[in-house]
Amino acid sequence: MRLIDLYPEVSAQEMLAELVPPREFLEASFNSYIPDASFPSQSSARERLLRGFGSSAIGRRDARIPGFYLDGGFGVGKTHLLVSLYREASGRKLFGSFLAYTSLIGALGFAESLKLLKRYDFIAIDEFELDDPGNTMILSRLINELGAAGVRFAATSNTPPEALGDGRFAAENFQREILGIGASFEIISIDGEDYRHRHLESSIASLTEEELKRSLETEGCSMDDFNSLIKHLGTLHPAKYHKMLEGVNRVCLSAVRVFDDQADALRFVAFIDRAYENQIQLRATGLTLSEVFPQRMLDGAYQKKYRRALSRMASMSE
Repeated sequence: MRLIDLYPEVSAQEMLAELVPPREFLEASFNSYIPDASFPSQSSARERLLRGFGSSAIGRRDARIPGFYLDGGFGVGKTHLLVSLYREASGRKLFGSFLAYTSLIGALGFAESLKLLKRYDFIAIDEFELDDPGNTMILSRLINELGAAGVRFAATSNTPPEALGDGRFAAENFQREILGIGASFEIISIDGEDYRHRHLESSIASLTEEELKRSLETEGCSMDDFNSLIKHLGTLHPAKYHKMLEGVNRVCLSAVRVFDDQADALRFVAFIDRAYENQIQLRATGLTLSEVFPQRMLDGAYQKKYRRALSRMASMSE
């Protein structure tokens, strides 16, 4: 199977139907979240979310606060807790990534999306991205409009590890960007280490051609040249990556190289996010995947996305 041969189409109805927790969190609950005793904020976050929105049941429109914002680094369990809150929520509810909601708005238009989402009681937004001004402004407006209608929210951030404790900039930015309603969100800070412990460069290995060939013996494998896949991703809206990966269990890439174009790198990050959510394995030859993002990108405006991708690729490469 070659991914570059696939040109999936995704309707707005399909996008809406996919707004549920990803496969890797099918069994996630507050009971299965195991806080790290070295970081008390993890157990505190769990206990706070267990109590829900004020004294009202989760999802009720008479709750006292509009939402929660889970602020922390990679691998501290923010998404696990967000899914747990979603499962406890009453009424009509949705769960999706920042990209999923902005893609829905792009497909339906703002007015139609607002009309549709007003029917829901609780909306969970995973990996709220503060580094995309245009999309942030659109989603900020949507949250304010829906919040005024009584819809409740919960969102996560993806603060890079070295920024933890540094003024909680992600939380401050969120409150500023989500004008009006953002200031009323309850910020829940979660500290800790990446539970995967796999985001180090040494943990992502590059295979030989013979090893990659053996990897293809697994059912549901795709095989693509890295350059060809990156070019193909540029022809598709990122909202279609999820459907392109349907039925794939392992992605194999040959001749991996370092990115020189930021747009290509960001599309690859979105591709990795969807593959990770589907628990797809990753195998590659050429440059080790830990080196695909040059230092200027890791130090730049989109560093949160690149560092998250490195952590996820390491997990997928085991």
